[in-house]
Amino acid sequence: MASMTVLLGILLGVLIPVDMLPVQNSTGVHEGKLRLKRKYSGEIYEEDEITDRDQMTAMDQILEVNSRLRAPRGLSFREGDIAYSYVRSAINCPGSACLWPKSIDGFVYVPYIVSPLYDDMDRITIETGMQEISSGTCIKFVPRTHEASFLDIQPRYGCWSFLGQTGGSQTLSLQTPGCMWSGIAAHEFMHALGFVHEQSRSDRDHYVTIVWKNIMPAQMHNFRKQETNNLNSPYDYSSVMHYGRYAFSEDGGPTIIPKPDPYIPIGQRDGPSALDLHKINVLYNCGVNE
Repeated sequence: MASMTVLLGILLGVLIPVDMLPVQNSTGVHEGKLRLKRKYSGEIYEEDEITDRDQMTAMDQILEVNSRLRAPRGLSFREGDIAYSYVRSAINCPGSACLWPKSIDGFVYVPYIVSPLYDDMDRITIETGMQEISSGTCIKFVPRTHEASFLDIQPRYGCWSFLGQTGGSQTLSLQTPGCMWSGIAAHEFMHALGFVHEQSRSDRDHYVTIVWKNIMPAQMHNFRKQETNNLNSPYDYSSVMHYGRYAFSEDGGPTIIPKPDPYIPIGQRDGPSALDLHKINVLYNCGVNE
């Protein structure tokens, strides 16, 4: 009995201090967490500098995925994820020619097709992004039957969309797995509905400071203001369309600082904000039958 007591004391003396020591090499635990997030965050390579992905906005992830993107022939990209052959914004589109048409029943039906290359989880993510818009607006995304103009949702390289309705088959790229966040899908669908990034608003200088010295020189054009009709809506720091604080940073410093309170969070990845939905409703006259 005495020998058992001594043995138990020795074991406890060994085990308890080890258990209380800090883990010096947590690589295994860290990699396990990355594997759990990989299907949402895209492929993460060991040589990449990993930041706290729980703090990443939709636009942060879009820019990370698109940093490896080579634009398809005949297309260029503005502001990181807006495909264009010429620049236009549906919120400043003469005669509303860039808007999706409104039906007599008061809804705006946006036809779409989804590539068969997506798996079931991808489709759920994409459809969740649609639902986040449809649930608070008169926009209804519907599977295409015979419509001439429609969204062709494809797992191309990167996350990007054209701005507003372009007519005919209109590619909207959601690469898998990198773009498979519902907030990213909603972000690109808002581009397709005609919205630019929030910090590109014509009145943005009243609400944010652009720190030009911290921006990569080749990317400064992405911070130009657009001539936008702001729909009499307040500036929305929490818009899913807002750049993150460090977008296109050259040295890790902030490129966008809110004012007057520099600590206000900007951007997010959870889906359209209440003001995002409000602006869609104003732009498309939701609630007003024509």
